[in-house]
Amino acid sequence: QRPAPTRAMADDFKVEMRVQLGESPESVAAMTLLVHPSWAPLGAARFRELVEAGYYDGCAFHRVVAGFMAQCGIHGNTGTYAQWGTRRIKDDPVKTSNARGTLAFATSGPDARTVQFFINLADNSFLDSHGFSPFAEVLPGGMEGVVDKVYDGYGEGAPKGRGPEQGRVKEQGDAYLREFPKLSRIATARVVA
Repeated sequence: QRPAPTRAMADDFKVEMRVQLGESPESVAAMTLLVHPSWAPLGAARFRELVEAGYYDGCAFHRVVAGFMAQCGIHGNTGTYAQWGTRRIKDDPVKTSNARGTLAFATSGPDARTVQFFINLADNSFLDSHGFSPFAEVLPGGMEGVVDKVYDGYGEGAPKGRGPEQGRVKEQGDAYLREFPKLSRIATARVVA
């Protein structure tokens, strides 16, 4: 299968992400991401495309490993996930390290990035040699005010941990994720500048 084309972009842009941190709809906190196409042009363009499509609205942080990373991007609506989850983009070379607060797309192998991204919760520079190319960073205040508060009690996904098993999330969506009521979710993500 040929990767879907994604236009590269030159200018940095900001995304406001509002995250529901608890089970109550009032537990929403906002952070701003600065996306750097110069770091990873294909990844930055895909992220913008997904944000502008409203794809991330409602997505759960389904894999949160304390001291490592918080991963998100399998949409709870299985039809929406099916529409985007197979649209692969080519890899970007790693131009900046996976430092705390940077975002990179998850991947299952070469040229296999689709919709899942993670936020580095620590200095994960060991990921650089594995081809995980950061495309954005959380701006000051966002790590402490939002990301560090994302629920991590389920930990790694099944079968290694107590968190959701990714295959079942892809197949069953929110029907399965209801078994994990404490998961933090993206309420909205919007390009703001």
